[in-house]
Amino acid sequence: MSSGQLPLARGDRDLSLLLRYANRHGLVAGATGTGKSVSLMVLAEGFSRAGVPVFLADVKGDLAGLSQAAVRSDKLNNRLKMLGIEDSWKAEAHPVVFWDIYGVKGTPLRTTISEMGPLLLARLLELNEVQEGVLNIAFRVADDEGLLLLDLDDLRAMLAFVAENAKDISSRYGLVSSASIAAVQRALLQLEDAGARQFFGEPAFELRDFFQLDGRGRGVINIMAAEQLILKPRLYSSFLLWMLSELFEQLPEVGDLDKPRLVFFFDEAHLLFDDAPPSLVQRVEQVVRLIRSKGVGIYFISQNPDDVPNTILGQLGHRVQHALRAFTPRDQKAVKTAAETFVPNPKLKVAEVITQLGVGEALVSLLEDGGRPGMVERAWVLAPGCRIGAISDEERAAVRARSPVGPKYDTPLDRESAFEILKRRAEAPEEAPPEAEQAPAQPGWTLNWPWGQSGGSAPQGGGLPPPPPPTRTQAPARTQSPPRSSTPRQAPRQPAAPRGSNRQSVGEAFAKSVARTVGNQLGRQVMRGLLGAILRGR
Repeated sequence: MSSGQLPLARGDRDLSLLLRYANRHGLVAGATGTGKSVSLMVLAEGFSRAGVPVFLADVKGDLAGLSQAAVRSDKLNNRLKMLGIEDSWKAEAHPVVFWDIYGVKGTPLRTTISEMGPLLLARLLELNEVQEGVLNIAFRVADDEGLLLLDLDDLRAMLAFVAENAKDISSRYGLVSSASIAAVQRALLQLEDAGARQFFGEPAFELRDFFQLDGRGRGVINIMAAEQLILKPRLYSSFLLWMLSELFEQLPEVGDLDKPRLVFFFDEAHLLFDDAPPSLVQRVEQVVRLIRSKGVGIYFISQNPDDVPNTILGQLGHRVQHALRAFTPRDQKAVKTAAETFVPNPKLKVAEVITQLGVGEALVSLLEDGGRPGMVERAWVLAPGCRIGAISDEERAAVRARSPVGPKYDTPLDRESAFEILKRRAEAPEEAPPEAEQAPAQPGWTLNWPWGQSGGSAPQGGGLPPPPPPTRTQAPARTQSPPRSSTPRQAPRQPAAPRGSNRQSVGEAFAKSVARTVGNQLGRQVMRGLLGAILRGR
């Protein structure tokens, strides 16, 4: 590979992607079975050789072959001969780290509820605007009360806390209805049934673990096992969008580099935009526009170009278009859309050629010197040096055993967080203060619990009264972590002064009942007299 170039395809001439423009993003599209996975492999191993770390999701299990060297076969030899690269081609295994949010086929990949944030979590839970507002309030109350939201149990306990104190919280943050809270709680149960429990928790994933090189200076290819995750489209797309957001928020501005710092492949890109609200699409567009200056390239992989909104499609500088089928009106529209996005080539009728491409053949348009879109060309994608296809369980286990991040994430961590703190506060014994220290009852907030140091007073407005102890549903037993030295101790609660009794004596109740009866009878007599006078006057 020549300096600063990534060989990609061969047609009338060799087509290479310029690494200094690799952060201008790209699109790999085509119908099923036309060679998108091979194109993705060629790009991934090319970036790895250039010292650029890569992240991609393996939705079919065949991308794991990047960890194994290819084996010569008659089919491969014929392909190499057709491409004219028999002598220059070399079989090669690449440095790979396997990830899996379920922890089965790779190192567990987790995040916390707080890091996910209410916006992405609301999309993950499929909440409406009102329910999303309630979720935002729960996050805000947790922040104000200094409660960590790490896993689903913490969020469930926080929602129970908000429900118990709905009246007081509504007066400070906005209306909170029991129906909306119940809807969010039901959505959490559905999310847990979808397998998200393993995704939320600690140790939380750190982005720096993606930016690794091996001993030879090759970029590590981070492969997330997604064969099961792809069956939960919302969880899959929300996870990848969260990762993009983390990259955008945490990485510093670096401008244009000789090569990108990281390349992010988003397979099955249509899942990100299906039924997505305008605010979310706008967020993705913002990330795509601005993350370039942070040294990150994003490449969407999908079957049709129109799976990607036009506002985002216009930001993708590199195009690899495999064959499309034009059997349905949607397919015909996709062909037309794809043809219109290329820089015209007088030698090609793009709309016709797209439907005639063979397996492994593509229409390629790459950015040239000066960042100008190159004219579309018909070419054959190069053969990767890795294995094309799945790997065995033994081979996967051997790769995982060499992983530098396994010891860091394999063992889950259970710190003290909102669930434990709220439960402990609710179960703390109440100690009544001496009679002389009791203050008269005041409207609103009545509890004064510690903030910061033990025995400190609450900020203006007071603290929230403790809820009943939350209960876990369908959750494994948690190991109670000992309180950390930084965790404030529970101070005795100061109950409000007792109010006067509202109960009535028997005599008082009887007198009030008689008065009401007499009043009602007198009122009816007066009314009948007035009506009689009116009728007689007619």
